[in-house]
Amino acid sequence: MGRLFVVNLEGKIYSCKHCRTHLAISEDIISKAFHSRHGKAYLFNKVVNVSVGEKEERTMITGLHTVADIFCVGCGSIIGWRYEIAHEKNQKYKEGKSVLER
Repeated sequence: MGRLFVVNLEGKIYSCKHCRTHLAISEDIISKAFHSRHGKAYLFNKVVNVSVGEKEERTMITGLHTVADIFCVGCGSIIGWRYEIAHEKNQKYKEGKSVLER
């Protein structure tokens, strides 16, 4: 693995609860009405300092989606998932967006 470069954000920041690595800013929140395995979650337009896992199909409350788990680059903790493909037409707005678990 090469040298790790971490992006530092300014403003109201959402960070990893384990290592405090910056992940997103409040202006990039699309929705706070999401739920994860462990409780509340937020949908973000853009996140930083994450690595992306393998794509897999998951059936969620809103239907079938192809998603990939995202991990903090600072500590490797799973912090949410990214929507790769939304199979339902009314869910297409989620493609390329990320969900961070609270």
